[in-house]
Parts: sequence; structure tokens; C-alpha cells
Amino acid sequence: MAETVVIETSKGNIEVELKREFAPITVENFVKYVESKHYDGTVFHRVIKGFMVQGGGFASNGKEKSVRAPIRLEAGNGLQNKNGTIAMARTNEPNSATAQFFINVADNSFLDAGSNGDGYAVFGKVVSGMEVVQAIEKVKTGSKGHYDDWPAEDVLIKKAYMKK
Repeated sequence: MAETVVIETSKGNIEVELKREFAPITVENFVKYVESKHYDGTVFHRVIKGFMVQGGGFASNGKEKSVRAPIRLEAGNGLQNKNGTIAMARTNEPNSATAQFFINVADNSFLDAGSNGDGYAVFGKVVSGMEVVQAIEKVKTGSKGHYDDWPAEDVLIKKAYMKK
């Protein structure tokens, strides 16, 4: 049976099917954050139309949540950054992903693993609620903290949990 996470947002629910067989480290990391309720009360803090929506790291007041140690990058796993897939966000350091994730709202092949082994690790796909992701993509954004693409009105992740 597929592992599925439900992300309840202020715009509706998103269900994500996890691909543990392709990205075991990444899925295990994400599931630990889900089970520890890390995502509950966070916001989508970066929304770029035609690209992606990113969340999982900040409270609505702009304060970054504490995270566990970074994980090893699993970008070269055969999964591509296609519309509707979920991947881990990271810094310029390839092995730096912690809790933040993004959902692609376009085919973003330039984020796939390159010959130098970088890229962004896809670890699942939206199986229900893509219309919610599209609604998030359409919100008005402005500047907050170091981000120029922060939603003007909070898009809250009320809670995330494993679907039974």
C-alpha cells in the first residue's frame, strides 16, 4: 500500500503519495517531520507562479523553525521535477535539505540531477488536491524577511499526517 501524507492547508487538503523506493532517506526524513508535527502551524512562505510553492520551515510570524540535521541528496533517483511532484528544498550545498519542501507547479527539468550530481530530490507526487496547490500558486506575494515571494495573506499548513 502506498504511503500517503495529507497536508491540511487554509486553502484545502493536499494528498501526497510518497515514493520510498526511489528516495528512502528523503521519505524517512519527511515522515519523521510529519509524525513529530513539525509542519503543523507552518506556512507556505515562498510562492512563485509558474514554478513552485514552498513550505515547511516558517511560522506565520516569519520565525524559522528548528530542524534536525541535513540529509544526503537523493536527486539522481530517476524521479523528475514534473508538475505535481514534491521535492526537498535545500541551500546551494547539495546535502543540506532538512524540513522544507516544495511542490512543482510546472515541469522544472532544470531542477533535476545534473552530471555533477546536484539537483533537487523528488520524493513523491500530489495524488489529490492539485487544485489546492494551484490556488496557493495564485496568491498575491510580497516581501517578508529575506523572501520576495512571501504570500501577502498566510497560507497555513494546519496539520500534516499519514493517511491511514
